[in-house]
Amino acid sequence: MALRAFIILFLVSAGSKSFSQTGSEILLFDLKTKKGEIILSNPKNITNHVGYDNQPSFHPDEPIIYYSSFNEEGRSDIKIHNYKTGVTTALTQTAEREYSPTLTPDKQFVSCIIQRDNGAQDLGKYAVKGGEPVVLINNLTVGYHSWIDNDRVLLFVLGEPQTLHVYNLKTKEDKILDTNIGRSLHQTPNEKTMSYIKKNAPDNWDIMQLDVETLATSKLMDALPSREDLCWTIKGKIIMSDGAKIYSRDPKKDKAWKEIQIQLGQQLLKGTTRLATNKSGNKLAVVVAE
Repeated sequence: MALRAFIILFLVSAGSKSFSQTGSEILLFDLKTKKGEIILSNPKNITNHVGYDNQPSFHPDEPIIYYSSFNEEGRSDIKIHNYKTGVTTALTQTAEREYSPTLTPDKQFVSCIIQRDNGAQDLGKYAVKGGEPVVLINNLTVGYHSWIDNDRVLLFVLGEPQTLHVYNLKTKEDKILDTNIGRSLHQTPNEKTMSYIKKNAPDNWDIMQLDVETLATSKLMDALPSREDLCWTIKGKIIMSDGAKIYSRDPKKDKAWKEIQIQLGQQLLKGTTRLATNKSGNKLAVVVAE
């Protein structure tokens, strides 16, 4: 496949759903911990929409989930779902395609990947109340991102191979840290580290740790075989799925992955990919096949 075609298709096809594939939905579970074990219950389909609904991201202070959703023309806009009122609104309705909505550290903007018809994938941001986008990075083909602080952002940059970058928006310094990485980029709760996936071989993927001060990287633990989507709980556990079941593991205590108890909704977990937890630690968003 030509590089340009690969770039255009990658974000909507890698591990998610493309135009010709079946859609996805976002389930919202209640999450609680009892005697150190995570329990999920009360799943709700918060999208209930034919087509692609994916990449959920929680607001840290408000009962809000941002996510990407295909419109009738097959272009992705950013939606806002309030899970207390049940109301969903649109943040963007543009001729571009927006993916990976993420609240910026100052909480004034929602940053996202802006995918353009010419194959470009820029990092941009929209004010939380909407409006025109501000382009932050347009000299790289950005696939995914996660904020380190107000000035620095961790990037998954498309190419052969995919590369991990730290980009300083103030100085425009761009530093490549690793190659052959996965799309999950996350802050580690209560630590000055970030996590990402390193793809060493088809069935040998590692969860890596990045020290955001020294930029040193090290292996944290094994990922589930050939799985790259994860999230962290406020208690420092990592949650992953094998596609049908959900597991957790504490990198500081556990030697193996433990299946999470699901009181209701296990049958809904088909083709599970992305996961996200809220800052309070009582909600888990799970992307499943439609």
